[in-house]
Amino acid sequence: MTQNIIVIGAGAWGTALANLCAHNGHKTRIWAFEENCAAAINTHHENKDFLPDIALHPALTATSNTPDFTQADMCLVVSPAQFMRATLTRFRKDIADGLPIVLCSKGIENTTLSFMSDVLSETVPQAIPFVLSGPSFAKDVALGLPTAVTLAGPSFEQADKIAALIASANFRPYTSDDIIGAEIGGAVKNVLAIACGIVLGLELGQSAHAAIIARGFAEMGRLGAALGANAVTLSGMCGLGDLVLTCSSQQSRNMSCGYALGQGQAIADILALRNSVTEGVSTAPALSALAIKTGVDMPICNAVAQIVTGQIHPKMAVEQLLSRPLKGEFSRL
Repeated sequence: MTQNIIVIGAGAWGTALANLCAHNGHKTRIWAFEENCAAAINTHHENKDFLPDIALHPALTATSNTPDFTQADMCLVVSPAQFMRATLTRFRKDIADGLPIVLCSKGIENTTLSFMSDVLSETVPQAIPFVLSGPSFAKDVALGLPTAVTLAGPSFEQADKIAALIASANFRPYTSDDIIGAEIGGAVKNVLAIACGIVLGLELGQSAHAAIIARGFAEMGRLGAALGANAVTLSGMCGLGDLVLTCSSQQSRNMSCGYALGQGQAIADILALRNSVTEGVSTAPALSALAIKTGVDMPICNAVAQIVTGQIHPKMAVEQLLSRPLKGEFSRL
């Protein structure tokens, strides 16, 4: 059944999701902050700035004005985490009661230490919240390559209905009722991907890289337990799955950022060359503060926060991690 879908945010991921919805036969309109980006999508059926060399579905339309929410059946919001509150606030008066809003950004708000679902409940309380997270590169999805993700909602039944709208032959959403678990997985893995990139940039080897993934996953689990997430959720697509992907490819902006840090580049210089947001850089200090607030031990994530804020050199951070007291792997976490 054809639905009216609005996608907020025309970065690579937002464009890929909008293109997916259009290919699924839905009437899809994407909102772009940049007028030239919207014009390029409408005229050339391509987003050259954020998802180049991908032919977009000809029925996909774009606008830089406020979309018409009156007929919308679903909205996907793909604005960067640190801009999520401003974006939702911009459109909140136009959003009808009960509109399903799928949050597709992974991060923690710096000023409040809030996850995106908390930001949504504060700005657009009339919406029904969902979270889309998992191992998914925008270009893979846009090319129709096989991808599996987590779609979390208030209940399995509600998540199932949304999953049916975005699922395709090569895009498989697994449903969940654990919204906070899906958000924790997506936010923490970005920070850990920076750590993995740093390790490889310092040429510390694949063994150290594997250790960061494993011990980082333990940190993710500890935070999940403290915040009420289901441990099973974090062992799935939005946790372990996304962690493995993001920590294993320099196609990940977070891992490539870490690699450049390990090679000795300054964070300001790295970010200055990018036209897309590297979510883990902003999330790392917020995650570190949240860990302290909740009393959760997250030494790797804390080290990344210190590195991206210029408090410590990557080599010194590694030395400090390796000099921590020996402990049981599981018994005395």
